[in-house]
Amino acid sequence: MKERFFLHNSLDLLNVSSMMKNLVFSIGFALCFLSGFGQSTATADQTLSIETGHDFGSIPQGKPATYAFVLTNTGSQPMELEHVSASCGCTTPEWTKGTIPPGGKSIITVGYNAAAEGKFEKTITIAYNKGQVRTVFIKGQVEKAQPSAAYNASIQLLKQSNQSQNR
Repeated sequence: MKERFFLHNSLDLLNVSSMMKNLVFSIGFALCFLSGFGQSTATADQTLSIETGHDFGSIPQGKPATYAFVLTNTGSQPMELEHVSASCGCTTPEWTKGTIPPGGKSIITVGYNAAAEGKFEKTITIAYNKGQVRTVFIKGQVEKAQPSAAYNASIQLLKQSNQSQNR
């Protein structure tokens, strides 16, 4: 009986060992396969040179701010600029869709409306070369708008008086 139990457990251990080998092989194959995708993306992504972001610093509330990102095609083939989009309606990118020759440049102007007070960080997504994507950001601090001077009736009366005397 003990021999049968030992033989049965030995067969189970062989099956587990075989399954482990298959599992390790499968994981290794998957990692090699996926790392190939990462390398091809990195190589393709090297055709686009653009700074990663811009910090506006402190800007007054209600005064829109803009920044021009310079995009450069550093590859040896023409690059197709397909679409540029922002993460929020308060951020508006402007660009020219089209082909950028090797060594050529294009400008992406990004505007932020600065309507809301406080810190902000927004992303701009650039789509190019049939599926390649690059993301840049803008950030800053919108300072509360300063109240305008209160209406002063005495000053208004003085101005009207001076105007009537000059006539």
